Amino acid sequence: MKKVLFLMTALVAAAFGAEEAVAVVEAAPAVAAASADVANQTLKAYSMIAAGVGLGLAALGGAIGMGNTAAATIAGTARNPGLGGKLMTTMFIALAMIEAQVIYTLVIALIALYANPYLAA
Repeated sequence: MKKVLFLMTALVAAAFGAEEAVAVVEAAPAVAAASADVANQTLKAYSMIAAGVGLGLAALGGAIGMGNTAAATIAGTARNPGLGGKLMTTMFIALAMIEAQVIYTLVIALIALYANPYLAA
């Protein structure tokens, strides 16, 4: 008896489900457009969060690297004042390399915000 009751329930559910499936297929274009709009808005929001976090981490890492470079240069100049000019030149080159990494992060963040290739047209 349980098998028959289960089979009847399954058939009734399939019949009601088929009616719902037809309604879903008829409304599919409107739902797809709304779904694409929601996906675009979600992607834009995540891009903004990623850009903010990425730039924050890049600035933090760059600041720490620049601080360590300057501290090492000052310590080296204090130990041997005759090498101050060479150490200063090396420090500026190192600072340029560190800053370049932060600028690369800025460029990627701007691309993610304004020229995101994953946004639907």
